[in-house]
Amino acid sequence: MMSNRFSGKTVIITGAGKGIGRACAQIMAQGGASVIAIARTQSDLDSLADETGARGIRADLSDVAAARAAMQEAGPCDFLINCAGTNVLESVLDMTDEGYETVMGINLRAALVCAQEFARARIRAGGGGAIVNVSSIAGHRGFVDHMCYAASKAGLEGATRVMAKELGAYDIRVNAVAPTITMTELAATTWSDPAKKDPMMVRHPHSRFAEVEEVARSIAMLLSDDASFVTGAVLPVDGGFLAV
Repeated sequence: MMSNRFSGKTVIITGAGKGIGRACAQIMAQGGASVIAIARTQSDLDSLADETGARGIRADLSDVAAARAAMQEAGPCDFLINCAGTNVLESVLDMTDEGYETVMGINLRAALVCAQEFARARIRAGGGGAIVNVSSIAGHRGFVDHMCYAASKAGLEGATRVMAKELGAYDIRVNAVAPTITMTELAATTWSDPAKKDPMMVRHPHSRFAEVEEVARSIAMLLSDDASFVTGAVLPVDGGFLAV
């Protein structure tokens, strides 16, 4: 990536403390962007600030008021990456109210609230800008014990299309990425068991899962001028999983 690709631009990244969100912060900073990182853990924000110069805002986005306050504190920015996410593994028959609220509250409601606040600020500033929502292949295929997670990601993709339609008049582009299993520290541990890994691996033509940097680079591309006429799209970053 060119070192000045996002020079003079500011990006808000939710879930920036770890995983894909952290990789996005690093790559956007390398591209010259000023990063505003939103995360729940102060130590993650502190270390990210040391690495990238990111300005940190500590917030629990499951709290709607806290999510709105964090976005308002961030102020009008050029880009938003909705990366905050969580999962509670529950089957259809075992789904709990608590699991539903946890997953839908972070993965869907918080993303919509953050996008709403971002769009309002952009419109007040004269329009323009771009949003990328982080979805998942789980929004396209049925995985055991992913009842609420799948619903949240499919819902986020539907909302992405509505946002693209409604915000296009203000020159705000809205897209999503749908990664496959991505090798965060947690995922590397979870998917190290061959009994769990092998049935999924065989569906990947490149015989590996995604790295966080690969997803982050795809997100950066969708924010860049290279994607100036791309909106309402869901880009699989899945090594071909959905194609086979």
